[in-house]
Amino acid sequence: MQSARYTGQGAIKIAEIVQVAPGAGQVQIAVAYTGLCGTDLHVLHGHMDSRVELPAIIGHEMSGRIAAIGDGVTEWAIGDPVTVMPLDWCNECPACLAGNQHVCQNLNFIGIDSPGSLQERWNVPANVVVRLPEGLRLDYAALVEPVAVAVHDVRRASIQAGEKAVVIGGGPIGVLIATTARHFGAEVVVIELDDKRRAAVETLGFEVLDPKTVDQVEWVTNWTGGAGADVVFEVSGAASAVLGATSLCKVRGRLVVVAIHPEPRPIDLQRLFWRELTIIGARVYERTDFEKAIEMVAADVVPASLLITRIEPLENTAAAFEALASGQAMKILIDCQPASIDHATAGAQQ
Repeated sequence: MQSARYTGQGAIKIAEIVQVAPGAGQVQIAVAYTGLCGTDLHVLHGHMDSRVELPAIIGHEMSGRIAAIGDGVTEWAIGDPVTVMPLDWCNECPACLAGNQHVCQNLNFIGIDSPGSLQERWNVPANVVVRLPEGLRLDYAALVEPVAVAVHDVRRASIQAGEKAVVIGGGPIGVLIATTARHFGAEVVVIELDDKRRAAVETLGFEVLDPKTVDQVEWVTNWTGGAGADVVFEVSGAASAVLGATSLCKVRGRLVVVAIHPEPRPIDLQRLFWRELTIIGARVYERTDFEKAIEMVAADVVPASLLITRIEPLENTAAAFEALASGQAMKILIDCQPASIDHATAGAQQ
């Protein structure tokens, strides 16, 4: 079986691995597609080397079909279309006991802390597997995990119909947050530096601001009748965006920090104090977020064809990461099966 493995210092190597049967309580998935994302880039850039065990098979945005079933698993059948909610919690820490298992203090994020989906066959605990509707395209279904991120972010923001939301960053997660917030009834504007991304987001019907030419604070102030935005989502990961985000919020507005910031950032606490703002962290997702995400992808709410720039074979994973890091693509999917395998029957191949 082939896999793509992170070997440290930004390197991805293709390697053969021995296929192992799923253990008790596990299933084996024939991985159809794995999406590459910003978190994977953080791994590749060494920001998570304290968590990954080298060489590491990463990847967690995926779709596929059940290929084998371990002892004690009764709810799955060979060939079932599935995705994975890659959170394996301990059920013992204070966070878990308080009902916040998704941010378990000992969380095993599958694909970072343990092997992920950039491989032909993937053994995972049966309880993290989520059923996909028959007929849903498996390339589109690989977007369910990032859509669940967006759903969780919007729910954490407590978005109400008619509220005005600003999304800073027009990459894949920014687009999904904007789409989800609009689906929940908000009016949305996106701020994006890159010309190509800005043009792509505009095709979805969003107002998109170029911060190089537009005074964001003035524009948002006018848009909101002098109040400021109800919610601002910081998705860019840029220090300047964090510093300026509070200036876009109304009195008692909410700032949702979505991007992963590998180092501490300055923030305008005077503005936070003066306007009684609320800062909200949004890390991963809960099962209800995944279920809503599947519903949205299946209903074509999600602009999948715009987000998926291209699909590459497993052996091109390193080049795909380079393209993603350089900003040449929104979302690149890796086809994890050999060219001779049909995704519709991959799970039945024994």
